[in-house]
Amino acid sequence: MKYLLFTATLFCAIAFKSYAQEAPPNNQTFNFSVQDCINYAYEHQDSIVNAGLDVKSAEYKVKETRGIGLPQISGSATFQDYLKIPTTLLPGEVFGQPAGTFIPVKFGVKYQSSVGATADQILFDGSYLVGLKASKTYKELSVKNLTRNKIQISVSVIKAYYQVLVSNEQLRLTDANIKQLKQQFDETTAQNKQGTVEKIDVDRIAVQYNNLVTTRENTIRSLALNYQVLKFQMGMPIENALSLKDKLEDIKLDDTADLAADTSFYHNRIEYSLSETGIALKKLDLKRQQSQYLPTLKANASYTSSYQNNSFGNLYKMNFPSSYIGLTLNIPIFNGWQRLNQVRQSKIAVLKSQNDLENSKNGLKLEANQANVAYVNGLQSLNNQKRNRELAEEVLRVSKIKYQQGVGSSIEVTQAQTSLDDANDKYIQGLYDALISKVDLDKAYGRIK
Repeated sequence: MKYLLFTATLFCAIAFKSYAQEAPPNNQTFNFSVQDCINYAYEHQDSIVNAGLDVKSAEYKVKETRGIGLPQISGSATFQDYLKIPTTLLPGEVFGQPAGTFIPVKFGVKYQSSVGATADQILFDGSYLVGLKASKTYKELSVKNLTRNKIQISVSVIKAYYQVLVSNEQLRLTDANIKQLKQQFDETTAQNKQGTVEKIDVDRIAVQYNNLVTTRENTIRSLALNYQVLKFQMGMPIENALSLKDKLEDIKLDDTADLAADTSFYHNRIEYSLSETGIALKKLDLKRQQSQYLPTLKANASYTSSYQNNSFGNLYKMNFPSSYIGLTLNIPIFNGWQRLNQVRQSKIAVLKSQNDLENSKNGLKLEANQANVAYVNGLQSLNNQKRNRELAEEVLRVSKIKYQQGVGSSIEVTQAQTSLDDANDKYIQGLYDALISKVDLDKAYGRIK
């Protein structure tokens, strides 16, 4: 008896230490529902934050592409100091010299400088128009990637949340077993002192009691770890204090008969939508390749101020300006069939993407069917484990009554207790499997947004 009391005291101390959640420095404690956890993850989980930054980057990419169609203006400035002015040889006949002779002449001045500006403006370019559409589609792709990351994080958070709820339920059942086993131990000990039962009966219960205490300690440590896993999935510092608002009874394990009638559910899946966007990008790339056959037209203008003088002090006193405006038309004629083969490659890429989309649709249907089967099996298994657990409780109750009335044995009670412990374990596992299969089912049918 002293050993049992010591064990119980030690286990309580360990349990309290393990189960307690340390409060953060600001003493803030979070009491979250599963949706609160998901919302928190949307703001703090690195993968979602980075996906949000990708969306912002895509917005800048759209603006960058749009800027190609705006006037492109650049300025320039030059300065040269001719340490030696270049010499040019002119025929001697020009100056009345004999034929075959040359007269060295220096053209130019020592100092030269110029300041100018040029501007180009696209008037027509098929590649630019297609590129502008492609940049918007690229932004759409980044938004969908953000949605996919949110769905993945939502699934991970929900599963981690359910794991904590199941661990709490396991702890509750273990506590209930310990309580009734402690009562049974006290009654059996008293009977042993009165000489109505043997010492071995007390020892059998003591073994079961110690095993349950160990199980509880393991459950508490697992529960603390499950809290940390949930915080990690949320992007929350694991040292923060977190308690759960939702209860197991709040979770609805509904019938799924209506899901089988939905044959177009795959349109709700972000993976399918991403594949569709991928096809759109491939088609735009095909249009870009085809636009290479079209001519391009640009307007251009330039203005330059030139300064020349042999004296640096007087260099900028005299200006020689020049300017022009013009059009540049570029007509592709022949490039060795490069454009033709590039178009053919783009067409093949579109066909491959369409094939991938069809394969993705079949894969999503298979995933949904598998999730549906797993969920139905999980529900049936859970209901069966519930009934088994109720039966095990009833068997234990009857065995204890028979034992107390002297028509049963302590071995029968011990076996009934072992059966209840096993039924509890299988019930907990069945509960977890049913909840996880429910999450997978919702994901498979596009219910998690």
